[in-house]
Amino acid sequence: MKWQQAVIHSNISLILTLSLLIWGSPFIAKFLRIPIPPVEIILGSIFTYLGLIGQNEYFYLIAEVGFLYLMFLAGMEVDLKQITKSPKEVIQKSILFLLLMVFFSILSGMLFDLNTIVIISMPLISIGLLASLSKVYGKEQPWIRLALIAGVLGEIGSIAALTIFDAASSTGFGLALVSKLAYLALFIFVVYLLYRLLHLLFWWFPEFKGILMPKLDTSDQDIRLAMSLFFILIAAMLSLGLELALGAFIAGVAISAFFHHEKKLEEKMSSLGFGFLVPLFFIHVGASFDLRALSLDGVISGALLITFLMIISRILAAIVLKGISGSRDALLIALSLSMPLTLLVAVATIGYEAKLLDLLNYYQLILASIFEILISMVSIKILQTKKRKV
Repeated sequence: MKWQQAVIHSNISLILTLSLLIWGSPFIAKFLRIPIPPVEIILGSIFTYLGLIGQNEYFYLIAEVGFLYLMFLAGMEVDLKQITKSPKEVIQKSILFLLLMVFFSILSGMLFDLNTIVIISMPLISIGLLASLSKVYGKEQPWIRLALIAGVLGEIGSIAALTIFDAASSTGFGLALVSKLAYLALFIFVVYLLYRLLHLLFWWFPEFKGILMPKLDTSDQDIRLAMSLFFILIAAMLSLGLELALGAFIAGVAISAFFHHEKKLEEKMSSLGFGFLVPLFFIHVGASFDLRALSLDGVISGALLITFLMIISRILAAIVLKGISGSRDALLIALSLSMPLTLLVAVATIGYEAKLLDLLNYYQLILASIFEILISMVSIKILQTKKRKV
């Protein structure tokens, strides 16, 4: 009986703490003049250290949903028509940027004799936080549009790499890995076929869009359709044993591709995400880092080194983008793609559980993912503020 009461009190404390953090973090971020996501991560870490946030399976589950929803929102930011109609120079230079970034990341990691898993994680690209930047600065900004093109290509490669790494760490390099790769290739092929079929269907029967998302909608049919697609693709990835983030991302891309004219839907989905689910994910990331680990020798210095190498590799690679939009925008693109928080945490977790990473390297990667957000987002804000003044 006492144990049950303790659990109830713990749950009540957790709910109240999370409620206050979700509500209060924007005020703290405004006071400190830094973006909200880093504040939520830091607060999550501090309040966990104080004992107000503990391990809870429901908190973990909803934080995981928050991560997947962030990937869904990132997918909704992608305009497939804009990407496919982009000049060849933009696509070619975006691919060259990614290749150079991978080269500089691996080279620098080897020069500093970093752990193999750390080196593998350094070139990862995730556009989840680009959705946050798009909300703040507007997705019509030239550097955000270019970052989305390079980011989408990098995201797909990164998720494929994460899927391979996850499979290899649990099953080894054998038939099981080949099977997973075959499933991944088949899934992407089926998604492409469905995209072409739906594109043809909507071209012949444009009124079908009105049936799926009626203009006079009194039952929030648009949200129901979007959320159904979100969970259906996650279920498909679960059944295939593939990375769930890819399913969530593709669901967002599908909504953007076929219902891009529904601006209200994007606003509704974004409000739900950034007002509730996404903050819980960021708080959980902070909660996963034990502040006492800061006292361990090499944690801070190692994390700073990883952060520096990851950011500098992207800045060096972004030189090829200068000719498209100028030096400032190239730097902004490099910084905006220097925050693979979700994938970095995923690789660190998989590597640690598979005993390919020791505890020191694990904490270094988690702390590096936090440092990257702080440095990149603050730097972007400074550059944007200076641009307005000019």
